[in-house]
Amino acid sequence: MLINYIEFCAMKRIGFIGLLLLMTTAAWSQVRVDKLVIKSGEAFEFDNETDILVADTLVMMDSSRLILNELKRENFIRAKVAIIGKDCYIIGIGIHGKTGRDGRAGVTQVGPCRDGSDGSNGVSGLSGGPGVNLSFYVENLTVDGRLIIDLSGGNGGDGGAGGKGGDGSPGTVHCHGGDGANGGNGGRGGDGGHGGNLVISSVNADVIRNWIGTKVLFRNYGGKAGQGGRGGYIGSAGLGPNRRNGTDGKPGEYGVNGVRGTEGTLTFEMNQ
Repeated sequence: MLINYIEFCAMKRIGFIGLLLLMTTAAWSQVRVDKLVIKSGEAFEFDNETDILVADTLVMMDSSRLILNELKRENFIRAKVAIIGKDCYIIGIGIHGKTGRDGRAGVTQVGPCRDGSDGSNGVSGLSGGPGVNLSFYVENLTVDGRLIIDLSGGNGGDGGAGGKGGDGSPGTVHCHGGDGANGGNGGRGGDGGHGGNLVISSVNADVIRNWIGTKVLFRNYGGKAGQGGRGGYIGSAGLGPNRRNGTDGKPGEYGVNGVRGTEGTLTFEMNQ
């Protein structure tokens, strides 16, 4: 985890002006309330159009969740007062990549002495989406228990398995058995999404910074890499009389694993 600590008074003016400009140009994407109370065990979720929450007072009761908009890279929370209970979550995890489709099995031909056809390759898994970048502006933050902010990247999807090779058909006294076909190669695993970045801006930034790891937990992990798909199984040789058998096919190769995503960063800005 990378922690940058920035202390200069002008940041408040610059940060607030930037936020106001953003809300002016994209007013359709914000939620503005005097007081937002998320009851114990319940969740408040940004819809697909919302990426800004502005509240005079934000109350998160025990085990409540605030779910950010994972479809928008940048999200903002602005609260004059935030009161957090026990084991509360702010969640902006990237979308997990889907597993790739398995390859089709090869065909075993009808009729004597015919070779099977190769299995097709598995499809690559999709990469995980990046975690949300969150800017959290709060003047007065109270945490009674723990606040967990999870902006981890999504996991990459596994590659699809290669298709099995088709079998050779049986031989006769006039021809040897057909050859088995090769299995398809496994698909590549998807890359993990990058962890999101968190900026906490407050007049009490130095106090909040000391809560990291105790009252405030930040999860910024890169998404796990998807695993390469298994290679397809061999097609078996067709058997013929007097050991006039065909030849077995070759197994497909395993797909390459994806790459794990990088961790996000944590930055503090002190406003005065």
